[in-house]
Amino acid sequence: MMVIRKTKSTKFLTTPTRPIQIDRDRSVSGLLDKMEGISFQGRNLATARNIWKRMLNEGALIMMGLSGYLVPAGMRRLVVYLIKNRFIDVLATTGTNLFHDLHEALGRSHYMGDPHMNDLQLREALVDRIYDTLGSDIEFREAYEWIGNFVAQLDLSRSYSTREFLYLLGRELAEIASEDGILTSAYKAKVPIYCPALVDSPIGTGLAVSRVERKHEIQFDVVQDVNEISQLVAQSPKTGLICFGGGPPKHFLQQAYTTAAILKIAAKGYQYAIQVVTEPPFYGSSAEDTLEESQSWGKVAPNAQKVTVYCDATIAMPILVTALAQSAAKEAKTRRRPTFNLTRELKMTY
Repeated sequence: MMVIRKTKSTKFLTTPTRPIQIDRDRSVSGLLDKMEGISFQGRNLATARNIWKRMLNEGALIMMGLSGYLVPAGMRRLVVYLIKNRFIDVLATTGTNLFHDLHEALGRSHYMGDPHMNDLQLREALVDRIYDTLGSDIEFREAYEWIGNFVAQLDLSRSYSTREFLYLLGRELAEIASEDGILTSAYKAKVPIYCPALVDSPIGTGLAVSRVERKHEIQFDVVQDVNEISQLVAQSPKTGLICFGGGPPKHFLQQAYTTAAILKIAAKGYQYAIQVVTEPPFYGSSAEDTLEESQSWGKVAPNAQKVTVYCDATIAMPILVTALAQSAAKEAKTRRRPTFNLTRELKMTY
């Protein structure tokens, strides 16, 4: 009989991994339950699901950042589900994602392609490529024109926050869209959307063309966005951050606590934080900085429940959202959550 002697390693070697076994449990939520016992990014993905559920159960204001080309990549309906069912309370995303959401709201599509296609031939055919996804350049130009027509209806004697502008854009789209997208579902659910890099996108192109050709001089008050987001975190008993990708959406949401601390209205940092990224932090990209680094700025609380998942968002998001739909729909429906007045001045009540 083999005798195992106790050594100094005993205090570390306490919980064995649990290899995944195939069984009849076909739910994605059940799969993530099993993944809690494995390693690497599989365990981190399961941890992300658990932290998100805690945000729902513990009354946090949930902020989500969305970067990259996730709408043309097919993630649009997942974001719509999160908005409609109040798994999130505030969205910050890129103008590119919102433009492609508008594109589909106008009845257009994105198409499957190949990353090895001949791009010069695509240019001749007026087809634009996003890695393995294609879109019609002619249809995109029609969307630019639609944006110009929308701007013509606004009161251009004053400025707009991106949040108010996108609320009005969602209201306009809701009149014609055959299927709810991000903008229309956020308008109907009164979920604020912020876009810290609105002009760094095809929406910016549409606005620029409208200014040159139609003399529509729309002005944006992006500082109001910063003030609003800092007030939101200051007025919330608890806050959670979920970021798919980095870039301006992630940093816009994180800087809410930097601004609040300087204004001496709040400085506790996010109590819950999840980020799904693909690049390591050691190349110096601010988009991929760690949540631990964010703690040095006061953006994430010292005792925060946090996890970073190194994974393509088009893999992580479908798994996470489906698992939450299967295991936390009741919590999302009954949780304590804020309500917003999304007129010119943002107001929030719990």
